Amino acid sequence: MDDQLENATSILERFRLNNRVALVTGGGQGIGRAFAHALGEAGAKVAVVDIVSHRAETVAGELETKGFEAMAIAADITQVDQVEQMVKTILGHWETLTISVNNAGIAGWFDSETMPEMEWDRMLDVNLKGVFLCAQAEGQVMLRMGYGKIINTASMSAHIANTPQNQAAYNASKAGVLQLTRSLAAEWASRGVRVNSISPGYMRTELVNQFIQQPVGRDKLPYWLERTPMGRLGEVTDLQGAVVYLASEVSDFMTGHDMIIDGGYCTW
Repeated sequence: MDDQLENATSILERFRLNNRVALVTGGGQGIGRAFAHALGEAGAKVAVVDIVSHRAETVAGELETKGFEAMAIAADITQVDQVEQMVKTILGHWETLTISVNNAGIAGWFDSETMPEMEWDRMLDVNLKGVFLCAQAEGQVMLRMGYGKIINTASMSAHIANTPQNQAAYNASKAGVLQLTRSLAAEWASRGVRVNSISPGYMRTELVNQFIQQPVGRDKLPYWLERTPMGRLGEVTDLQGAVVYLASEVSDFMTGHDMIIDGGYCTW
């Protein structure tokens, strides 16, 4: 039998994403922006998707300034027609789609006994329905090709009931993302499409920075840090290696898995 190690491409080359086409929803800021930069730096052509067009355009411009191929797409991922058009636009421009990062999401704190129904619906629509609609449209393309990588952004809140803030709807939506990821992974594995997820912990994004400067957020920060064994918020750069790993051929034997990157928060 041939020695696999002798015949294998070098490990660093197997992380490269040259000639791959990727999309990142929610790519106009925060974690999505970091994902878009990481995929571009690894060699992929990147479609930056955001509901706010100027955010997508700004990040696509950042990638182009670095010398990477990129495009901006404005889309509401809760609307099936806009999701379908998103994929059609990418295929029309680059003719293929091999990596999809379904990252767009929202958060919110509500006491369950008084949470308005419309807020529940909005949370589930964006965080769960939107991920499904994107995966469905992306999967149709990848299944025809017999290969693809779908990466969903879940949360450590999919695994635990976070405190001290009340966020039952958010927790439920992200737990749904985990089960959706596993279900799609099982359904599509034999047809060449891998589906995995990343679960960030508390990350120091611009939105979080703004929030913890307010009284309602400031009193939560010490608790979060105390509960995190590493004693700090995560940086968006802490997540970039995971998305490149899941997007590359290095992870071809991996599907239905969730990567928790939380500084140890879920280990207690």
